[in-house]
Amino acid sequence: MNGLSAKAKEEDRQLHERLISIRRDLHQHPELAFQETRTAKRICRELDRLGIPYQSGVAETGIVADIPGRGDDSKKIALRADIDALPIHEETELPFSSQNDGVMHACGHDGHTTMVLGAAELLARDDDLPAPVRLLFQPAEERGAGAKAMIAAGALENVSMIFGGHVDRHYPTGTIVTHAGAVNASTDMFRIEIRGKGGHAARPHESIDSVVVGSLLVMALQTIVSREVNPAHPSVITVGRFDAGTASNVIAGRAELEGTIRTQENSVRDHVIASLRRICESVGLLHNAEISMSVREGVPPVINPPAMADIARRAASNVVGPDYAVPLHTANMGGEDFSYYLESIRGCYVRFGAREEGREGYPAHSSQFDFDENVLPIGANYFYRVARIAGAILQEE
Repeated sequence: MNGLSAKAKEEDRQLHERLISIRRDLHQHPELAFQETRTAKRICRELDRLGIPYQSGVAETGIVADIPGRGDDSKKIALRADIDALPIHEETELPFSSQNDGVMHACGHDGHTTMVLGAAELLARDDDLPAPVRLLFQPAEERGAGAKAMIAAGALENVSMIFGGHVDRHYPTGTIVTHAGAVNASTDMFRIEIRGKGGHAARPHESIDSVVVGSLLVMALQTIVSREVNPAHPSVITVGRFDAGTASNVIAGRAELEGTIRTQENSVRDHVIASLRRICESVGLLHNAEISMSVREGVPPVINPPAMADIARRAASNVVGPDYAVPLHTANMGGEDFSYYLESIRGCYVRFGAREEGREGYPAHSSQFDFDENVLPIGANYFYRVARIAGAILQEE
């Protein structure tokens, strides 16, 4: 920073202030998946200010913007931001809290959008970009549907590499997690229906108790991860809903269980689902109950190719220094539909440390979630640097 001219320092200060203003405006006006109309208008306003051409209404509420570069226009670098919020009532008491009751930016998408807009400003100032850059402002990440909709709408046309990222309170501000391999899990959902035989609680021998059957299932399912999956392969099975019974003196004839499966490898994912089916069938036979199970496929795991993680690490090192471009400390089992982009083209997904020193904060998807706004210029500069480095590599291929 000491080597910056007075003009450059002032530009950085003004950019930082502008990014905070944009983020707080977005935070005050959160919108749910495929409803991000005001958010899109604010993004377009910033792109208009910067003179960057764009197409709005992509995948309903998404935006695609293109910044020219020296290289082949059919070999673009893409930077992606998600723009949707969550159906959560905000309880942060921030002066810029959500004005939309029951809707909140509780996952940092307001920050991601702001970072890519900051990168857009830096890219627009640069008249010697090695390759053209495409900005993707994607709706509906929280529903796992936005990335597929953007791809179907042609957002990846002529794009060769894509980069994205997420704020993360588990890492201090000033660090960027650049990790090769799995950085997010798959997010499959399952539903189990148990059909027993209802009856009087005083005469259980005349019934098939779906509560007992369901309870056995809940415990049996936990053995899949603990006894069938290699401990080196992070996996989670969680039963989040167990619905049965109508009264204390009635044996429930039916029960429903719903839950999620999180894995980081497709082979493990297949094994876990097959084991779920096997255990459901076996428990049904054991208790003479009818059990059916269905799986709703979620997003695949996000897996960064090593070569792409190396590009991200170089960019991060340029921004925060090599000592602060760090690998994942622990496995992250959250889902992210950025995985669909990586099934189509090369790219990398990073995490931006956003924990203010001395302040632990609340987890994502909490009604009290917030992040350190000092991460905003860090993310903007990272996206700018990675676009330049990746663009230069792309033109040499």
